[in-house]
Amino acid sequence: MKHIANELEEIVNTFAKRIALISEADFSAKPHPSKWSKKEVLGHLIDSAENNLRRFICTQYESQPPKIRYDQNFWVTANNYLSTPSNEVIENWRLINLKICRVLAQMPPSSYTKLCDTGKDAPNLHSIKWLADDYVKHLKHHLNQIIAGSFDIVYS
Repeated sequence: MKHIANELEEIVNTFAKRIALISEADFSAKPHPSKWSKKEVLGHLIDSAENNLRRFICTQYESQPPKIRYDQNFWVTANNYLSTPSNEVIENWRLINLKICRVLAQMPPSSYTKLCDTGKDAPNLHSIKWLADDYVKHLKHHLNQIIAGSFDIVYS
């Protein structure tokens, strides 16, 4: 788990600086009324981090797999990232991910196989280890939407 935390920390520290260089116009521009702007994509990554942080922590102590669902469109709309100053969105994203790094780095190996239910309509059980691996892949996928070609990854 420490290697995941180290990789995540390196990505976050590098990309917080790179994203800060994007012009406000480019960062806030919606490619289509129904699509997220780059700022909203980063906001989605904040929301994803918040939900996954709960998964990484709650799953360690719950006696039954906790059910922690995430409705991404609702969260992005509710948080209204387009109206949030860009520097706040970037710093919020950086800080929540550094918090995840600390949680993952100190997690006991006995917790890696504990299960969390992420299903909306039906159970969808995943281990903390799987969730952490998937979290970094998901992050890279969306960072490619903000800064094209940053990672060689296919994420479905």
